[in-house]
Amino acid sequence: MSPLRLASALSALCLIALQVAAYDNSRSDNLAVYWGQNSYGATHTNDVANWQQSIGYYCQDDSIDAIPIAFLNIFQSTGGYPSINLANTCNTDDNGVFPGTSLPNCTFLASDIEFCQSRGKIVTISLGGATGSATFSSADQATAFGDTIWNLFLGGSSSLRPFGGAVLDGVDLDIEGGNTQYFDSFLARIRQLAAAAGGKQYYVTGAPQCPYPDGYLGTVLNLASFDAVYVQFYNNWCGLQNYDNIWAWDFSSWDNWAKTLSVNPNVKIYIGAPASSTAAGSGYVDATTLANIALQQRANYSSFGGVMLWDASQAYANNRYDAQIKNAIRIGSGGATSSSPTTAATTGGTSSTSSTGATTTTTKATSTTTKASTTTKSTTTSTSVLHHEGNLDHESILDHEGGFDHPEDDYDFSHVYVYEQRLPRSQRMELNHHDSQGTNEFDSQYVGGNRVTYNGHLWTAKWWTYNDVPGGPAGVWADNGPC
Repeated sequence: MSPLRLASALSALCLIALQVAAYDNSRSDNLAVYWGQNSYGATHTNDVANWQQSIGYYCQDDSIDAIPIAFLNIFQSTGGYPSINLANTCNTDDNGVFPGTSLPNCTFLASDIEFCQSRGKIVTISLGGATGSATFSSADQATAFGDTIWNLFLGGSSSLRPFGGAVLDGVDLDIEGGNTQYFDSFLARIRQLAAAAGGKQYYVTGAPQCPYPDGYLGTVLNLASFDAVYVQFYNNWCGLQNYDNIWAWDFSSWDNWAKTLSVNPNVKIYIGAPASSTAAGSGYVDATTLANIALQQRANYSSFGGVMLWDASQAYANNRYDAQIKNAIRIGSGGATSSSPTTAATTGGTSSTSSTGATTTTTKATSTTTKASTTTKSTTTSTSVLHHEGNLDHESILDHEGGFDHPEDDYDFSHVYVYEQRLPRSQRMELNHHDSQGTNEFDSQYVGGNRVTYNGHLWTAKWWTYNDVPGGPAGVWADNGPC
């Protein structure tokens, strides 16, 4: 064979290999891993060797399929442009900013991002975070912000692109504060621009908390088309630590949303998990346990898309937790199929890697840089479903054995029913309680950090709860003593 024909043959083989390795959103064994916040460094300040590496470091094998870059944490900053914070890798203090903006110059990451994409992975920009400033005042402002994100990170053009010529593969919404009104207009603009550009496929993902519906993203999820939803099954009562608790685990609610309410009927639901015990306040389970949970959910729910981990630095330091999970859920090259639960190999200890950079981060409780503690959320959201429109009767819900005859309510009440079932009937209706604001209703939704008084004691909610009596068997409330 002539050198020219040999080169052509090799090129064809390489093209086939790239096509086989391309990201496939329809699969049920994808692994998404957040990168950008040096979560391990925030909790292990002296173990610099295992701090977050450049993004390309995590793309050298086929364990990870999707990498949301975390976070674009400020929507409107200097000059009307957003800002991003990538902890020890790139930030406004260490890397400088583009003139007239608070956008750090992270153009040195362009080649790393393109390397990851060449390995068949998608790289997206995640908006929000624990303390992200996420609010639009109008649909027009949200649409304009879509133009900004398109030009700065996706298929548009600008002299202010933080990642230079690298074209990201979409956007992720990890909205845990602010007001998500008009976010559907933002996403609609992204979709419109992507369709007009043609060619490259762009993805929209979201990362709601596991209580369904999510207090911040719930409405957006129903109005906009999402390709995948990375449900955070941690830092909440419905987290992985309570998988065996039928009152807590609610993957079925998300599967039902995917099949009945989602704009995109092919949306994929992921199990979001901490990649180590120090990556979140609660919800961490070993790789064997997570693998078996994932396989069980895949066997039961066709919307299952894979696993999401927070974050890359924690996973690598935890004996390549990402690789252990990927190897356990990996299926053949034929696409999405189901398989039976199996056992993943796990080991103890901490692996060693090299690192550069000298800027550490803080925990999620005080900044956008890690997800290491429970996020406190407002109770003034639309998620108190039993009070929806004021037309639901407690007894009819508690006694109902089948579906709910409330066609005007687009909610899945199955999980509310089981939460109600935890309480003896005498306690469900007369709790003789008042919260720290002095109201006399206990049948409300509370989240971690909310305080109430009950039977002469002050109690603090450990996580999301609905209608759980302080001191009851659920263990949701911490007793702070007499008041």
